[in-house]
Amino acid sequence: MLDNFEKLWKDALFEIEPNVSKANFSTWFKDTYISKYEDGVVTINVPNDFVKEWLSTKYYKFVISSLRNLNPNIRHADYLIVSKPPQLTTQTEKKQRLKKQQNNEEQLGFYELNTDAEANLNPKYTFDTFVVASFNEVAHSAAMAVSKNIGNLYNPLFIYGGVGLGKTHLLQAIGNETRKNNPSVKVQYLTSEKFANDYVLSIQNKNIHLFKEKYRKYNLLIVDDIQFFSDKLKIQEEFFHVFNALYDGNNQIIFSSDKPPQYIVGLEDRLKSRFEGGMMVDISQPSLEERMAILRVKMQQRGYLIPDEITDFIAKNIKENIRELEGALNSVIGQSKIRGRTLTLVDVEEILKRKIKPIKVVTVDYVIKIIANYYNIEEKKINEKTRRQEIVKPRQIAMYLLRNDLNTSYPYIGRRLGQKDHTTAIHAYKKITCDIKNDKKLEQEINNIRDMILKS
Repeated sequence: MLDNFEKLWKDALFEIEPNVSKANFSTWFKDTYISKYEDGVVTINVPNDFVKEWLSTKYYKFVISSLRNLNPNIRHADYLIVSKPPQLTTQTEKKQRLKKQQNNEEQLGFYELNTDAEANLNPKYTFDTFVVASFNEVAHSAAMAVSKNIGNLYNPLFIYGGVGLGKTHLLQAIGNETRKNNPSVKVQYLTSEKFANDYVLSIQNKNIHLFKEKYRKYNLLIVDDIQFFSDKLKIQEEFFHVFNALYDGNNQIIFSSDKPPQYIVGLEDRLKSRFEGGMMVDISQPSLEERMAILRVKMQQRGYLIPDEITDFIAKNIKENIRELEGALNSVIGQSKIRGRTLTLVDVEEILKRKIKPIKVVTVDYVIKIIANYYNIEEKKINEKTRRQEIVKPRQIAMYLLRNDLNTSYPYIGRRLGQKDHTTAIHAYKKITCDIKNDKKLEQEINNIRDMILKS
């Protein structure tokens, strides 16, 4: 029975993993297992009360939904605190269990708990497993170049783009490649939230000097999701000093964010200046053809093929990011293995119905709101009669998107945005259309805004 429980829980984790962050998955699902099933109730053993509280509240829906997908008879999940996982009785059973675990990890790419403790790098994130296409090729080229010549090329390197587009993969690939080429290089990957937490703890424990020493010793420091520093002035100040110390020592610094530094609200100008002083590259959304190519590469990596009509269905309906695309593929492959057969299109439509979001109704007011938030201006400013560049540009982009994406009439656009004549809207549309052909930064800004409109 234990093996059945073990398989059930592994299959459930396989579905849960793509829907939570790497850090949260490692923190809350490590050392958990199913110990009992009775009358529709599954008992999940956890290592402590803290994990029990989080799984039973924050992640209960994820857990029970995944379990029900595997066994519709499961009605509820209970959590039991047990300090150690169950031990198999014989040496032969232990070896069999280890072999089975290794095989499953190889098949499913289940490596989240194998993070290197010293550098905080996940070994599965390499350049070899990164799918390169037009939407990310510049970022990939810059990352490859930096990994071969840290501290001397593109320093700092700043990669920005929407959620789930591969920024973390690329950042960690740089770290893994650098360590492979030169094991003596001191590398550290962390999130900006981790940096902030370390700083707060150092103050509480009155060992700020140890904190300063720790972050000044690295040859390669990689900080993910830098937008978390927003409005945290003391942490920004400390990081400013860390940045200067590393940079002056010719050490490599790499960052990621969901938007360019200049549009991160609550970020000090001196930090923006530092971030913009190196190389800034973006990762945009993949096209339909690129999403299909990504799916085929991921299938090849897993050694598992699904019919073309199913690949097409996934690529056409999962549009927002690569993480969700891979999660959908994992669900299909997992269900196919569980059922022991190739899935039909009807099967896949049923499996993915909760992952496919309904078409969003976008209003003019909503577009204006998103653009105002992106450029950190008041909504009403866009409608004011002013020629200030910080207002004119967002207004012209709003006019462009309303015409290009929503097919709104020029007269209405003019009236809605500042009581302008329809010729003003026509001019704005033509100007932005022309500018994005020659200005990659502007093109990325507009794509970021589109992402925010669709996702919010």
